Amino acid sequence: MSPASSATVIEPDPPSAPARRSSRPIELTGSFDHEGHRLWYTEFGSGDKVVVLTHGIMLTRRMHAPLARRLARAGFRVITLDLLGHGDSDRPTESWLYSMPSFAEQTLALLDHLEVSSAVIGGTSLGANVSLEVAVQAPSRARGLIVEMPVLDNAIVAGLFTFAPLLMAARFLPFTVQAVALAASAVPHGNQWVDVVTDTLSQRPASMAALLHGVLFGRIAPPKSVRRKITTRALVIGHQGDPIHPFGDADTLAVDMPDAEFVQARSPVELRLDPTRLSDAIRDFAASCYED
Repeated sequence: MSPASSATVIEPDPPSAPARRSSRPIELTGSFDHEGHRLWYTEFGSGDKVVVLTHGIMLTRRMHAPLARRLARAGFRVITLDLLGHGDSDRPTESWLYSMPSFAEQTLALLDHLEVSSAVIGGTSLGANVSLEVAVQAPSRARGLIVEMPVLDNAIVAGLFTFAPLLMAARFLPFTVQAVALAASAVPHGNQWVDVVTDTLSQRPASMAALLHGVLFGRIAPPKSVRRKITTRALVIGHQGDPIHPFGDADTLAVDMPDAEFVQARSPVELRLDPTRLSDAIRDFAASCYED
């Protein structure tokens, strides 16, 4: 690693279970500088078959840890990234720093930092849109795309109704965001999904407002005319019953992209709470991207 980076080993199991350590891939956490800001990531497993996963808005790389471990056990090297303004990464307060294209640049900078020429690029919600932007900016570096719950044309109104009040609260009622973060800090850690929720609630008003402002009023995703020209292989995952991630966006995206396949999730949380079917589909798709 470069002098601007750092890495430490995360023990994947508690000290009381030493027998299991050897059966699970080593996990490493590291960081690197990109345009004056520090970004943090975690690596699961090792090898030449690389998958990069990015998270949803205001979530963190922790949300992808279970999937990353499953893929690592299948022989992949998986990197989960905290994009700017999320998780352990820096959280500047200038809204112009936050956009889908800039998140894609950060993902490509991660590949540069790790000296990875190309990888399967995936993500959920905001991360799904980031993967599309990576394919537009640097198609040769995306061996395949995993696009779970993309936020496209049909989601704009629902997204504004959902996130605009959060933006207003962060701008004009910052004490409410601070109170929620304080309450979240009092919740005991140790459970995967409790930790994901508390991470999401642990926001800083100024940086949260900047993030939401930049994302909501910037380019949400490549326009339809551009999406139709993305020739990178893609696995698109969508579900019904969620206005922020409408089924029509995912289904239409799979039709628009020349080399995409579509998998319908049973619910928005299937990959988190009942992961076998979808994680197997992701594993098989990622493996196929390395067969050429």
